[in-house]
Amino acid sequence: MSESPTPYRVLARKYRPQRFEDLIGQEPMVRTLRNAFASGRVAQAWILTGVRGVGKTTTARILARALNYERADGTGGPTVELTEKGVHCDAIMESRHVDVIEMDAASHTGVADVRNILETVHYAPVMARTKVFIIDEVHMLSTSAFNAFLKTLEEPPPHVKFVFATTELRKVPVTVLSRCQSFSLRRVAADEMTAHLKRISDLEEVSIEDEALAVIARASEGSVRDALSLLDQAIAHGEGAVEAQAVRGMLGLADRGGILDLFDAVMRGDAAEALERFRASHDAGAEPAAVLADLAETVHLVTRIKLAPKAADDPALSEGERVRGREFAEKLSMRTLSRAWQILLKGVTETQLAAKPAQAADMVLVRLCYASDLPSPEEAIRALGQPDGGAPRGPAPSGPSGGRPAPEAMAPARTGPALGVAQGLARAPEPAQAPRAESVATLSLARFEDLVALAAKNRDILLQGALTKNVRVVRFEDGRLEFQPTGAAATDLAGQIAKKAQEWTGKRWMVSVVTGEGAPTIQERDDAEAAALLAGVQAHPHVRAILEKAPGAVIVDVRTRESETAAPELDAAASDALPPVEDEDDDL
Repeated sequence: MSESPTPYRVLARKYRPQRFEDLIGQEPMVRTLRNAFASGRVAQAWILTGVRGVGKTTTARILARALNYERADGTGGPTVELTEKGVHCDAIMESRHVDVIEMDAASHTGVADVRNILETVHYAPVMARTKVFIIDEVHMLSTSAFNAFLKTLEEPPPHVKFVFATTELRKVPVTVLSRCQSFSLRRVAADEMTAHLKRISDLEEVSIEDEALAVIARASEGSVRDALSLLDQAIAHGEGAVEAQAVRGMLGLADRGGILDLFDAVMRGDAAEALERFRASHDAGAEPAAVLADLAETVHLVTRIKLAPKAADDPALSEGERVRGREFAEKLSMRTLSRAWQILLKGVTETQLAAKPAQAADMVLVRLCYASDLPSPEEAIRALGQPDGGAPRGPAPSGPSGGRPAPEAMAPARTGPALGVAQGLARAPEPAQAPRAESVATLSLARFEDLVALAAKNRDILLQGALTKNVRVVRFEDGRLEFQPTGAAATDLAGQIAKKAQEWTGKRWMVSVVTGEGAPTIQERDDAEAAALLAGVQAHPHVRAILEKAPGAVIVDVRTRESETAAPELDAAASDALPPVEDEDDDL
């Protein structure tokens, strides 16, 4: 009778570390445990944290093996020197030892599951020296289950050790963390991962390109298990000879050289070339979102090289990435790189959610191309001050005094009741080239409305609102204001008005609160005029007829033809903000 063939074991299980020396990238943890075992300072509980596939469960089993190490002749004790196998080693590493209990907390989350463990804690080990409880994904335990652990975890029997493993350390209660020694298993660096994959490829007698190994190491994101799984898949895909291009096609990635060419095209603003290169990558099997993610990775690489030139010496980078990365870092500004990063960060999400990802990626690339030569906010502000609207080539234009630009040159157009007054003040007869301080010193105000317009011109919105809503003028003349405040006025409103009026006009103002009957505030006057105008319109027979035929209809706003002629800017702004309305009767 022929023997059945041995089933294939995936690389992640076949080359699982058996000793602390086999753990790659975890030297700080190994050194701490080695010193602890050598000095006899072995903890009663450990908690291991890190991303998936970095060796948390494997480390827990190696710890259990070290605690229960015993040779066939009965010698040996707790040690990290596991050069030869002991009597318990195979059973522990294969998760079938009676004294090493592993529990998956993702499927055993309740207090009853923890109680089953605690009931066996006080019993001595059956075969080994120490009973070890390995709780994987411990953050999935319920609050009651965690609380059930606390007393035993704080004072366990001498023959019991606990090892917890989790990917979400912050979900573990502090009361549990304080009873354990915590070790954070790091992501494996790309160069270490590449060397590890190379050793395994040699053991498997597989011919694989170094660039293909680098692609797999980058795609694994520091997870050894992910890297070995991808290597297993690549070997099957390549039928014994693995090429980098085949691995990229398998992973849906674009060629690194092609990504650099695409990055160069978008940074030059060449949309036609960028779309053509993206289409070629897509036709070769690259996923649209993966192409954009690779572009974002290139932006990150160039930014790092620009800020820290030694980043280009990373052994995980290809020669083309090093050379062209340095070239891009010299040519591109931080502003351009930051803007490209923001566009790509949003574009990757848009592409993943789009019904047609390729089209979404096209639009992201177009956005990148057109944003490549956009001016910065500072340049845009300077451009607003240019007579021809063009972006200035030199420094920002200065004001008449040679300092900051004059406020009149930078202030946006204003609309509203005070527009005419504000524009009138701006056109007051002043020497064209006189310094601003001299023009303010000779400024006189004839009406209270001029003071309101001056507040609007100087962008003091709070004082403008207070003057409009809270001041009932009793007496006004140039340099003097007497008023009756409304109930909502601030207690120091008179002082605020006097200070600002003196600052804006260059002369001292006497502002006082009096008890006499003042005129209505500007807001009250405008509201009264609007109410009167609305009442007149509602009394119009044509309007009454329209309202009777349209129950529930209301009049939202009333405008006169005179106001339309006097303030075309207001109508232009309103036409942009409101939908078009067809008049029922042209005579209204």
